[in-house]
Formats: sequence, structure tokens, C-alpha cells
Amino acid sequence: MRFHVLFFLLLLTCMYLSLAQGSFGNCCLGHVESMKNKAKRNVESYRMQEVDGDCNIRAVVFIIKKKAPHLKQRTVCTNPHHPWVQDLIRAVDMRMSK
Repeated sequence: MRFHVLFFLLLLTCMYLSLAQGSFGNCCLGHVESMKNKAKRNVESYRMQEVDGDCNIRAVVFIIKKKAPHLKQRTVCTNPHHPWVQDLIRAVDMRMSK
């Protein structure tokens, strides 16, 4: 009987620790200062990252088109206050509206 209780407590502890790790995998931890023109042309979309419980910096996350179907989608984190970032946001918005 004690073994079952111990096993159950161990299982609950493992589940709790796996859920308590946080979700930093989807947050930017820093910004790039610039992007090459080729990368700018290949921006597919973007999303805004706000400061909240998980993410500790504000950023614009640009999603770059995949070169091949088997490759992972690439993201670039940028500072939303830089003028070139604002220009790129406007360019992506115009491309998406067409």
C-alpha cells in the first residue's frame, strides 16, 4: 500500500515540475540591430510580443518564409522603436492587404 502512495506522489511531483517550467520557448530574449535586405523581402508576417508574465521585453517578431518544406520556420526578434522596424511593419501590412 505504501508503495502505491509513494508512486502516486512521485508521479504528481513530476507532473507539477513539468508544468511549472514556464513558457520562455515562445519569447524573445533579445533584439537584432538590423536585418539583411534579402531577409526583409522574405518576411511572411509578424506578431507583437508584449511584456507580460512570461516575456520580459517588448518586441516585434518577424516570421521569415521557409526555404524548403522540411525546414523549421525562422523568426527574428526586433526592437519596435527602431525606424527600420516600423518601415518593415508597414511594408508587410501592405503586402498582406493585396
